[in-house]
Amino acid sequence: MAKRSKGQKPKNTISMMQQLQQLQQQVEVAQAQLAEETVTATVGGGAVKVDMTGDQRCTGIEIAPELLEDADVEMLQDLLLSAFNAAMDQSRDLAAERLGPLAGGLPI
Repeated sequence: MAKRSKGQKPKNTISMMQQLQQLQQQVEVAQAQLAEETVTATVGGGAVKVDMTGDQRCTGIEIAPELLEDADVEMLQDLLLSAFNAAMDQSRDLAAERLGPLAGGLPI
């Protein structure tokens, strides 16, 4: 059996470290791309829209002016909450779609 000097790593460890570095770079690229992609959730028949990036940043909220004419605060709050949560779900799904193949089955 061949002896290794102290501090010398086996070839398979070096290869694994290189693969991990490549994976890290791929994940960073995918995350940067997610930050540029946007999903839109619409609720209340188009009364409320929420835009969110793939890295879960809310970038816009639209409220139809006619919704404010009735001044039903509780309904507006419910619609905003529903739209925001739907946008978050869509954004998470997008992230899972883009990052899933890189994670190799690990939960992200």
